[in-house]
Amino acid sequence: MKNYIISLGLIFLISGCIIESNFTEYLDNIPPLPPEDIYTITGDNWVELHWIHNLENDLQGYNIYRAYSYYGRYEFLGFTERNYFIDFSAQNGMTYYYAITAIDYSGNESDLSKEVIYDTPRPEGYNQTIFDFRRFPERAGYDFSTYSIVPYDDDFCDMFFDYDNGKHYMVVYDDTDIQDMGPTNDIYDISEAPLTGWSPTKDVRLYVGHTYVVWTWNNHFAKFRVKYLSAEKVVFDWAYQLQEGNRELKSNVNHKGHRYMNKDSILRKINKRYELN
Repeated sequence: MKNYIISLGLIFLISGCIIESNFTEYLDNIPPLPPEDIYTITGDNWVELHWIHNLENDLQGYNIYRAYSYYGRYEFLGFTERNYFIDFSAQNGMTYYYAITAIDYSGNESDLSKEVIYDTPRPEGYNQTIFDFRRFPERAGYDFSTYSIVPYDDDFCDMFFDYDNGKHYMVVYDDTDIQDMGPTNDIYDISEAPLTGWSPTKDVRLYVGHTYVVWTWNNHFAKFRVKYLSAEKVVFDWAYQLQEGNRELKSNVNHKGHRYMNKDSILRKINKRYELN
């Protein structure tokens, strides 16, 4: 009887060791890898983040962090199970830096993503209409900084519409640049302004479905996408960056920030084009 009790005790002891060993073996303390290939889409008072989905089998989701500089303090913003997140608390004209971590069901969290990801939300508008400057001069121009229709010769006019001999044009003054970025599905397809390729004639032919970028006289960037054209008007969606461009400064803005506008030069070019057509 004594031998049986001892043997039973050994069985429980060995069994306990096996259970403890298995528990230790399956204890997960390995965090997922940090998310990669992150990019953003700029919106009006929002920023949308996308990244490649992690492949860990025990992945629970992702934590999103935000800071006001790359080396600043990253604070928790939200959690998502999907590989995208929209920051609806972002404000236009403010630059935000983002980092993402992956987290598993055991609570292990990866390091912060290593990519430098930042964005600056900006205002946008839809179905804006301006008219041909020859027939409707008071409603032919657009001022991105105030989101408003202005006369084509207004001091703050960024661009104006010109229907010339059966062709549609958007015209800018000498201290502003414009460029056709080609056909797009929507206005979000163009994520940033180009460095080169601006129109030497200070105008562009307009086509429905094309997106255009404008570099304004006071060093801001805007874009618009044409939705409708007629001899009388153009209808477009637009977006305007409140924060002054950081690539390079416009050479014809003087130290006081006042505008140099050579309206006569632009009108001479338009009249010359009209004569040639």
